[in-house]
Amino acid sequence: MKLSCLQENLAKGISIVSRVVSTRAVLPVLSNILMTTDEGRLKLAATDLSTSITCWIGAKVEEDGEITVPARLLSDFVSSLPPAQIQMELVTRTKSLHLTCAQFEADIRGIDAQDFPLIPSDVSDHSIALPPETLRQMIEQVILAAATDEGRPVLTGALAQFQGSELTMVAADGFRLSLRKTQLSEEVPEPLEVIIPARALRELARVSAEEEEPVEIIVTPDRNQALFRLSNVEIVTQLIEGKFPDYNQIIPSSHSTRAVINAHDLMRAVRISVLFSRDVANIVRVEIIPGTETDPGRLIVESAAEVGQNVGELDAAVEGEQMEIAFNGRYIIDMLNVLGTEQVALETTNSSRPGILKPVGDENLVYVVMPMHLKK
Repeated sequence: MKLSCLQENLAKGISIVSRVVSTRAVLPVLSNILMTTDEGRLKLAATDLSTSITCWIGAKVEEDGEITVPARLLSDFVSSLPPAQIQMELVTRTKSLHLTCAQFEADIRGIDAQDFPLIPSDVSDHSIALPPETLRQMIEQVILAAATDEGRPVLTGALAQFQGSELTMVAADGFRLSLRKTQLSEEVPEPLEVIIPARALRELARVSAEEEEPVEIIVTPDRNQALFRLSNVEIVTQLIEGKFPDYNQIIPSSHSTRAVINAHDLMRAVRISVLFSRDVANIVRVEIIPGTETDPGRLIVESAAEVGQNVGELDAAVEGEQMEIAFNGRYIIDMLNVLGTEQVALETTNSSRPGILKPVGDENLVYVVMPMHLKK
């Protein structure tokens, strides 16, 4: 293998794939990045056996070849180099990669590429395409509700339901649920339901930041792997086995009180309340007060703990009864961070039933938050 490429392109490619490199790999080769020539380009790949990322960068290839080299050393070395051309040559006898850039050069010992796990590529004939911005927004709005506890693996991912010309993505951790829908450009041949690991979706959102072309989503016929194909990047992930909870039973079908509030004002009020309730599970008390002929409706956000207490009062358009309910303020903040609209609607039934947050004017996003116990 003998080639040259720009330092900035190589550094960017390494940063894309290295996020899935295992720091405590059972197999030494899993701590490495695969570097191989591929039709006049340099292909970089890394895997932790559950998620794999492959990236292609432009290069001037003189001789084909392949090798795997330690990810951390390669990343640190390349990112420290000046922005210039990097020459790379594989020394087959010692399985070392010789790199030269400006006045710097190094030899990095590698492991034979034959020891690197095989990463699937063309896994199915049919693919589903989504605009990268839409997909990225869906991921950001949904996976904030995915569980981090491995006790229930199905909750550590997001349920993706493809039916007709609609995609529904849902995540829940037992304390909150986020659901987002979007329209597909064409109908799927048959309904499809898979659970995609949240970690893989986060990586997809990260690497698609500069993507302009539609992202292809491909699921294997046996539905145990999904592939996401971008212009110069592919992500392959194992899907989570099991049955996702029936989210329709979690989302309340009615409400007795609805308050519409400015999202920015609500964010500020909840953030301030959380400052006082950090040591008491971030409990934020919300009181919804309907308006009268002379006074507008109000939404009061408050918290109290040993360190002190606070009260914030917001104008609100209120329909229904007066209501008092408590939430984990952090969950409200997470949702408001990805809302995307100026106004938010809070719908409640009583202090012991889940609350619903919705962006006003967008029926495709629903956020459900379980209440916290109110001490009288």
